[in-house]
Amino acid sequence: MSLPKRYDRAYFDRWYRNPRSRVVTPAAIARKAHLVVSVAEYFLGGPVRGVLDVGCGEGVWYRALKRIRPAIRYLGIDPSPYVVERFGGRRNIRLGSFGDVAEHAEGRLFDLIICSDVMQYVAPAELRRGLEQIAEHAGGVAYLEAHTTADAMEGDKREWRRRTPRYYRQLFSDVGLVACGPYCYLAEPLQEMANALERLAE
Repeated sequence: MSLPKRYDRAYFDRWYRNPRSRVVTPAAIARKAHLVVSVAEYFLGGPVRGVLDVGCGEGVWYRALKRIRPAIRYLGIDPSPYVVERFGGRRNIRLGSFGDVAEHAEGRLFDLIICSDVMQYVAPAELRRGLEQIAEHAGGVAYLEAHTTADAMEGDKREWRRRTPRYYRQLFSDVGLVACGPYCYLAEPLQEMANALERLAE
């Protein structure tokens, strides 16, 4: 019987810091952050102010976003006690799982919601519940990055749930999100403003 998966310092050292095994680099996160902020501000017509990062890990997006928009109000949620103990105070990260969005959002709408490299590890019932809450609290754009059976998946494959692109697209549609760019989805408040060709074909 294998031990439960732990998101401790050793986990983040392996996948985020060790040059021989890491799958994420600061430069890659910076490119993604520029993309997502640009897409969100394009549709919002103004600066991104409030950001929710679901499954944020050590808060690498916090640093990237703050370099672009220093005034951003950032809230991270992560299930790792190590992360919250080490970075919670400095980066406003709270202990919680994918299905705990509503508890921490406290009724607020966020200009940008990020969920990067998380969903492929979440059980089906919690995945749907969490996405419903993300859609409910999204006031602008949601960046929902997941790896599917159609992708050349690298990195942590422990507890990876093999899902097709169609599975995710249907789930995003079911909760009311509309695709508008790479991993980017429009929340309900902005959908009426988007022209037909600003939406990606279903």
